Amino acid sequence: MRTSDAEILIIPGWSGSGPDHWQTRWVARLSTARVIEQDDWYRPTRDGWAQRIVAAVRAASKPVVLVAHSAGVSAVAHAAAHLHPHDVAGGFLVAPASERAKRAIPEMESAFIDLPRKPLPFRSVLIASQTDPYCTPEEAKALAEAWGSEFVDAGDSGHINSESGHGPWPDGLMRFAGFLKQLSAH
Repeated sequence: MRTSDAEILIIPGWSGSGPDHWQTRWVARLSTARVIEQDDWYRPTRDGWAQRIVAAVRAASKPVVLVAHSAGVSAVAHAAAHLHPHDVAGGFLVAPASERAKRAIPEMESAFIDLPRKPLPFRSVLIASQTDPYCTPEEAKALAEAWGSEFVDAGDSGHINSESGHGPWPDGLMRFAGFLKQLSAH
């Protein structure tokens, strides 16, 4: 699958993705990518964030690939309960925010904090760092196992955002291209 063959839905996490974040750069670079906007980037709600994803998936005219970061990964996990296996071709899940980390944000709705532990109804890869302050490798591996996601260890990469030096994140873009290739093989 080429990027032009898919509708690439970018799902930022808490506070959105700033201008230097790799997700923002990917939207500018990939012609079929667009951001799923949320009503309030600082007060995530389970149903609000999940329904935005579900609505965008259902409105898509091409196969959908979800690209989520941090609390955006949580939103994808919550949306998955409302999606069918044929709705989404794949999920590229980066630096998930753990339940522990989300509890530290007072504005976070409690229903958004707890994460579903059921397999996702689409192929997915979960990329996590050894040094992410918001999700330990053990927490990330447990999520990948519960969701049936391929786990990728990103090494010493912090939260895989612009603050950790991953503005353009060329390695991520190459890995994403490889993931798209895997999707077309199945």
